[in-house]
Amino acid sequence: MPDASLFAGALRCVFVYGTLRQGGANDITRLRPAPRFVGMARTAGTLYHLGAYPGLVLGGAAVTVGEVYAIEPALEQRLDGIEEIAGAPDDEYFKREVTLEVDGRTVDCLVYEINPARLRGAPRIACGDWMVEMGRAIQG
Repeated sequence: MPDASLFAGALRCVFVYGTLRQGGANDITRLRPAPRFVGMARTAGTLYHLGAYPGLVLGGAAVTVGEVYAIEPALEQRLDGIEEIAGAPDDEYFKREVTLEVDGRTVDCLVYEINPARLRGAPRIACGDWMVEMGRAIQG
């Protein structure tokens, strides 16, 4: 069960589902200020393969797997930079809020949702797990 202290104070939680996952190209655990792992989670949404990274469209019957981290405001700003959040309607990603279950506890999380206009024929990742998809690509 997640440590209750992770939800106190100014910390916010983020759900990461792609290159920000542990072991990914932009592994959040290598960023500073250091995030704190809360647990694994799933959200309703379809994952798309955009080449070097995925995009998530929230909602629907599909499920996407990811990790939840408690982060400080400075790390949220860093993530906004990685995801190139400018607050414009043509941004590649939009910041959204989702409520997820992590180890039996309800957690409100920030998630970066792909702008659907950026999908243009991108293939769907049927398994809903970027790390599994990347493992398949490496193995062959």
